[in-house]
Amino acid sequence: MPEEILFKTEEQRTRAEIAEALTAAADQIESGAVHLESDTEDRDVNVPENPRFEVELERLTDSETGEERYELEYEIRWTK
Repeated sequence: MPEEILFKTEEQRTRAEIAEALTAAADQIESGAVHLESDTEDRDVNVPENPRFEVELERLTDSETGEERYELEYEIRWTK
């Protein structure tokens, strides 16, 4: 199945700012209506009552520098 990215934003933020954004997102998810917004675009999406929720922590190592980085991802999935 081909992937189509409908919205994406990525920026450096403090832990407090991230926590605030996740708290606001949690309130929207609970209501079932989520508004996504960046400097260049915005999108609204309805989240169904029982989507799949995944939490993933990865450690990635750069093959050239050996530098390690971590990714903590929260993912909500559903089918139409």
